[in-house]
Amino acid sequence: MSGHSKWSTIKHKKGRADAKRGKLFTKIIREITVAAREGGGDPDANPRLRAAVAAAKAANMPADNIKRAIQRGTGELPGVSYEELSFEGYGPGGAAVMLELLTDNRNRTTPEIRHLFSKNGGNLGENGCVSWLFTRKGLILVQRTPDLDEDSFLELVLEAGAEDLDTDDEDYYRVFTAPEELHQVKELIEEGGVPVEVAQFEMEPSTTTRLEGKAAQQMIRLMEAFEDHEDVQNVWANFDIDDELLADS
Repeated sequence: MSGHSKWSTIKHKKGRADAKRGKLFTKIIREITVAAREGGGDPDANPRLRAAVAAAKAANMPADNIKRAIQRGTGELPGVSYEELSFEGYGPGGAAVMLELLTDNRNRTTPEIRHLFSKNGGNLGENGCVSWLFTRKGLILVQRTPDLDEDSFLELVLEAGAEDLDTDDEDYYRVFTAPEELHQVKELIEEGGVPVEVAQFEMEPSTTTRLEGKAAQQMIRLMEAFEDHEDVQNVWANFDIDDELLADS
């Protein structure tokens, strides 16, 4: 299993501490606002907005917050203008790292990201330095239950149009799709009577970098630092770290 999908699954398992809920809401609201600004306020006609609204509902965000975020994006309400940024670089041991950000101040955010890289054993690179290692995919997480037969579920997801089913995790099935098929596959899985916990876009690395010891610990700290930064919407990396070490982080 690739490093970034381990990270996504473990983050979901741990959940969000109450102290971080406000920060999570802030990130989702930014994404909803920008998605509505770029593609319109109708989730059915705007896949990016649909994914953001689904994330908001999964986080139990009040419907009024979602509505206001959409209205700020469409210009019906005043709001802050966010700029989309992407950064690429290297973590400890040469692991490739990609970030997507939404910021209202590029001049503040860029040096902060550079500092987080250097503070945790990595370095910020030029755009394009690692993106060639990643392919955009859809990721769906479905909780394993005793009454969900693996063979039957595999048949369901393949019929729904999924590309692959990863069964390595003991708690979740991970379903991978083409990006444009994510929402359709999710809906067909749910129509098949199987609840979906997460449906999101991922960057899947073509190769992974094995990390152990100090480098692995530094890499986890770097990822957590990026996750905690209010402007970082998504972070992906191609590290391969033992599940036990990730789970204890």
